[in-house]
Formats: sequence, structure tokens, C-alpha cells
Amino acid sequence: MYYVNHEQINVRLQFLPTLTQACAELTEQWEHKQPSEQLLLHLAQERILHLAIETVTDIGSLLIDAFMMRDASSYEDIVEVLAGERVFDEGTASVFKRLVQLRRPLAQDFATYPRESLHPLIAELPAVLRSFAEMVPAFISREMV
Repeated sequence: MYYVNHEQINVRLQFLPTLTQACAELTEQWEHKQPSEQLLLHLAQERILHLAIETVTDIGSLLIDAFMMRDASSYEDIVEVLAGERVFDEGTASVFKRLVQLRRPLAQDFATYPRESLHPLIAELPAVLRSFAEMVPAFISREMV
């Protein structure tokens, strides 16, 4: 029998709509940004991307632990393990791989991170995160029978 930390998974799943809303609001504000707002919007974008990375990988780590999957050696590996276990499809895995590759630049190279444009993942994340929020409980249900 598996021990699934439903509480921690659900807390993170319930945060996903906040991220999708933030992406939508950022996109809307980006289109109408004034030069004085540019830095603030860039920093908001970085935080949204960073929170998305942490939320997805936290959920992934909880699933890996709960279902005794192969240990992941990196953030990219978390995505690969989950895709291999069919938690989500290859399309989602592709977006998440691109997302987690941003972790180092956002967390460690933040002083030199390019702040020039809206990152393409901001537009892609809402649909992928909504799908992920459905795929995780479906995976848990399949595995618990």
C-alpha cells in the first residue's frame, strides 16, 4: 500500500489556479505597460516562473516518493520520471522540461537574467497547469486501485 500525502499535494494543486491567473494578468498588463512599470513586470514574470517550477517539482517529488518511483537526480529528471510513469503526456513533459531549465537562471543567475520580453512560457503555462491539475488526481486514482 502506498502512502500518498494528499494534503501536501492538494495544497500545491490548489495553488495552480493562482499561477494561471497571474500569467493571464501579467500578459494583459504587459501589452499596456508603461516604461516605468517594465522592471516590476519583469520581476513579477520571474517570480511566476519560479513559483511554477517549485510547485510542479514539489508535486512531482511527492508523487515519486508516494509511489516509490525511480529517484530523480535533478529537476529535469523529476519531469522525466513523471512522464515515464505516465503522470502526464509528452506535450506536458516538453513544456515542463523547458520550465525547469529556467530554475538555475532564475534562482542563481538572477542578477544577469535577461529582462527584455515576455517569456513564451507565460502564455503556455495556464493551459498546461490546468491540465496538470487534472492529470495528477487521475494518476493517483489509477495507481490506488
